[in-house]
Amino acid sequence: METDRTRPGQEHARHRIRHPRRLRAALLALTAAGGLLLTACGAGDGSDSHTSNATGRTGFPAPANTSGGANSGEQDGERTGASADEVAPSPDHLSTFALDVDTASYGYARRTLADGHRPDPSTIRPEEFVNSFRQDYDRPDGNGFTVTVDGARTGRSGWSLVRVGLATRPQSRETTTEDSAAERPPAALTFVIDVSGSMSEPGRLDLARKSLDEMTDRLHDDDSVALVTFSDEAETVLPMTRLGGHRGQVHHAVDALETQSATNLAAGVETGYATATEGLREGATNRVVLISDGLANTGDTSPDAILDRIAHERRDHGITLFGVGVGSDYGDALMEKLADRGDGHTAYVASDADAHKVFVDQLPQNIDLTARDAKAQVAFDPETVARFRLIGYEDRQVADDDFRDDRVDGGEIGPGHTVTALYAVRTRPGADGHLATASVRWLDPNTRAPHEESGQLETGALHDSLNSAPATFQVIAVAAYFAETLRSTELPGTPGLTELASRAHALARETEDKDVRGLAEAIDEARRTD
Repeated sequence: METDRTRPGQEHARHRIRHPRRLRAALLALTAAGGLLLTACGAGDGSDSHTSNATGRTGFPAPANTSGGANSGEQDGERTGASADEVAPSPDHLSTFALDVDTASYGYARRTLADGHRPDPSTIRPEEFVNSFRQDYDRPDGNGFTVTVDGARTGRSGWSLVRVGLATRPQSRETTTEDSAAERPPAALTFVIDVSGSMSEPGRLDLARKSLDEMTDRLHDDDSVALVTFSDEAETVLPMTRLGGHRGQVHHAVDALETQSATNLAAGVETGYATATEGLREGATNRVVLISDGLANTGDTSPDAILDRIAHERRDHGITLFGVGVGSDYGDALMEKLADRGDGHTAYVASDADAHKVFVDQLPQNIDLTARDAKAQVAFDPETVARFRLIGYEDRQVADDDFRDDRVDGGEIGPGHTVTALYAVRTRPGADGHLATASVRWLDPNTRAPHEESGQLETGALHDSLNSAPATFQVIAVAAYFAETLRSTELPGTPGLTELASRAHALARETEDKDVRGLAEAIDEARRTD
């Protein structure tokens, strides 16, 4: 049963598919092992332990107690001073965060596991695991977002898993080169390439060269490229150059890249932004593409100090940053902070296949912009919701009152991106009706005009269990739970990696998705490092 209370101007979409018995069996086995994904968010009944129901099937563990925060809330008392017809949620029932499309945390974790090691828990960000997988959300007809809100009951003490999905319109795959060029504005890209000694390791500078050659071939004639290298000093190897008639010149500059000595990343970023400013093109997407292992060891090495040096270019010219991480020894914290505070996002490449995905398959969304300073706010209805917690996004929290303050930084989103947020939600006994409203607010990248879109979820629209939820929902639940395990989050009744791997392999067979197969393989590798 599905009840739609979408208001005018709001988007609402939910999907239901059937799965073969082997998929259901794997899900039941995982649920019996302890459930999925409920992280610490308060348990007012004082019961944090894993329990079983009368049938012997165990439900999901209750979250452990926490003091709450900007993206967690609880309200067990009676509400007062509210109209019977329309009640605004209490501030404790709001969750606000900047959108994030980074995926580097998941990519680097896979690389580390493949090398036979467990990743440092500080490098694990669950939202980047979740956002590494394709979702089948409805897409808008034009610019902007669609908002999809759905969820599944977990079978224990009123806990559900709620998914908030945001999606932008992709560039058409059926256009000609000329049509595609007309569909997006030209790009002015400044590649800032780390050529320090640490980049000599296989899978670093050699992979960067190959990636840049592939990207250069895929860009349009009206796009422009500049090339900056840095080691102990930074140098502009190629000023901003229109690609039409000059691709050979760009390839020659890329192929001539060689490693040198120290890593003065600050000098590279500063010179890169100066070069981007000199070659600034009105009406184009002006972006710096930083390719590095992030192991800065000379000059300014803190992200704040580095960003302070290019604050004018970022603020006055709207130049954004796309960070691409490489190398088995990788400065994740520095690269992630540079991208988050530099109005951009990060990806990690460890192989030719990764490079092709980032620089070819995902080229439009990584160089173009659909939305600036995008933020999401989820309002949980205190009549039906007792507790909730956003899983991940710790570094992207925004004060609830700043949702509509367009001076407050949000996330930069390109065409074809999807952003997913997962919540652990505990409903009140007998709850029936409106559960949550999710809203996204963003600025037009050209006019800076603000826009909003919203979607809703009713309790009656929750899937009865995870095995009746869409496969895409189940995949990101497994990915998020895997991330929580890798960062050593203590969850009561934690299922073992063996059960988690079985679930992932079943989903890989069902979806025939190579990315889901990669998730299953990563969990297998984690089991071997236990």
